[in-house]
Formats: sequence, structure tokens, C-alpha cells
Amino acid sequence: MLKALAQDLSSGQGADLLRAARRAYTLAFVTVAAPGLPLGALYLLTRPMPTPPAGIVGLVVVALALACAALYLARRAARDPLLPPRRTALSAAMQAGTAPAVPFLLGCATFSQPAVTGGLWMLAAVLYALAWRLIAGWMRPAGVGKANSGP
Repeated sequence: MLKALAQDLSSGQGADLLRAARRAYTLAFVTVAAPGLPLGALYLLTRPMPTPPAGIVGLVVVALALACAALYLARRAARDPLLPPRRTALSAAMQAGTAPAVPFLLGCATFSQPAVTGGLWMLAAVLYALAWRLIAGWMRPAGVGKANSGP
């Protein structure tokens, strides 16, 4: 996956840069989310008490708030006029990877309640698809947004 990412980056073509950004996005999501599976399984071994309904609502609110913050910061990174398009695209994509990872990780902490885990993972899937689509809108062609030094 990293070799394909490097090839897409070196191409410099718009479609290749988008593909590289989406690969970086997926890699960032997996890197953040994957540790939640064994940690959630270990936590399940402690036989945690069920999360009350108010706690579940709180988890969803926290997941949405943190995911929205991650997407906002990724959007800001994508619009940084001082960085080259390749760098902004990758930076924004990697930051966006945390948006679906947050509800995924919270879902891992609720393995003792499969319905809650499923709901949080569905939210993660929706956020993953949303960010995947947003990445294309964050792309800009080379030369756009760079500071002009001429008069």
C-alpha cells in the first residue's frame, strides 16, 4: 500500500493525487482504529457494567463532536495556501482519518453491548464515507493557492 501511495504521489496528476490522499486517509484510519480491537477485547474480559442510556447518548455526542472537530481541522489543513497541493492533500486526508476512528474506538469500548457497538460502528462507517467524499473537494490543482511573489 505504501509503494502504491508513493507512486501516486510522484505522478503529480490530479487523479493520482486524489488516490494517494484516499490511501493516506485509509492508512490513517486503520492506524488509529486498529488498536481498539484488542484493547476492547481486553476490556471485555473485565466484565464491565452495561453503559446506561444517558451514557450511550453521551458517547454518541462525544463521538460526533470529536469527528466534526477532526473534519473541520482537516478542511482547514486542505485550504492552507502556504503549502504545496500534495502536502495539503495528504495532511488533510490523514487528519480526516481520525473522524471515523473516534466512534470506532468508542464502539470497541462497548463490546459488552453489541447493539451499542454496532451503532457506533455504523456511525463510523457513515463518517468514513463522508470524509472519503470530502477529500475530493479538498483537492486543488498545482499552483493554486501559492503565494505570488511577483508585483
